[in-house]
Amino acid sequence: MQLVVYILVYPLLWLISRLPFKVIYFISDGVYVLLYHVIGYRKKVVRNNLALVFPEKSEEERLRIEKKFFRHMCDIFLEMMKTMGMSKKEIQERFTVTNIELLNGLEKKGLNTMLMLPHYASWEWVLSLNLQIISKGYGIYQKVENKYFDKLVRDIRGKYNTELISTRESRKILEAAKERNELLMVGIISDQSPMASRAKYWTDFMGIVVPAHVGGEEICKNNDIIPVYLKVKKLRRGYYQGTFKILTENPTEVPDYGITDAFLRETEKSIREAPEYYFWTHKRWKHRNKVPKEFQQNPTKAENS
Repeated sequence: MQLVVYILVYPLLWLISRLPFKVIYFISDGVYVLLYHVIGYRKKVVRNNLALVFPEKSEEERLRIEKKFFRHMCDIFLEMMKTMGMSKKEIQERFTVTNIELLNGLEKKGLNTMLMLPHYASWEWVLSLNLQIISKGYGIYQKVENKYFDKLVRDIRGKYNTELISTRESRKILEAAKERNELLMVGIISDQSPMASRAKYWTDFMGIVVPAHVGGEEICKNNDIIPVYLKVKKLRRGYYQGTFKILTENPTEVPDYGITDAFLRETEKSIREAPEYYFWTHKRWKHRNKVPKEFQQNPTKAENS
């Protein structure tokens, strides 16, 4: 069955990846009308999330953010499909960086790095960074259930010198790379909502106490990897700009969960700067009423959120 689905869907993905960007965004506009105005895809989730984290904004202001977000979301998914047919030159033109010398400087010192980023603006085209560094690029990801699409995703990333490794195998693979003295850069998206029952740490995120993923921090500390926040800005449709910020140069000396908190604070800055580019369809705050007593920094707020 997986193969049948792949055979049916792949030709459409291939066709979209070969279309010019003008046509891509024409399609995106049509998908926006369908998803937002006709189907109402996850509109309630987005609306609830915006009301939770921006109670100070008027309903009209949140509605403007909501509509801009859905347009951006449609662009992102079409851009993901387009990635399959983009040349290395094209993706580098559309995803630029302001301070690549920061990463290059860490490389010259023989330091390994971890790029920590949220579901914000474009995380797909971050792949282009691997064309400007000498480190071996690894990306930690959740495996796609369909094994044929999973291979396709890994092949696309491989075109830009990135090796995808699943969350389950990441520690083992990275420890082996360290033993080989391999210079590496690891990419991880760290703003997801972990299972409440397995959460090790709860903290304030956009004014609400929620569980936080700490896997990125643990990898940095266990392997002495420098955590770097990647701030991505959307310049205009189809063009993005990244800027690096070192979260700490001494990860093993940072108190527990300090790196996680630093990452979340930077993420909050990005969200407040242009909230329409955050991925609001995720139920990021769904565990807000399950906060363990030891993490209830503001119990009244957590209960009333």
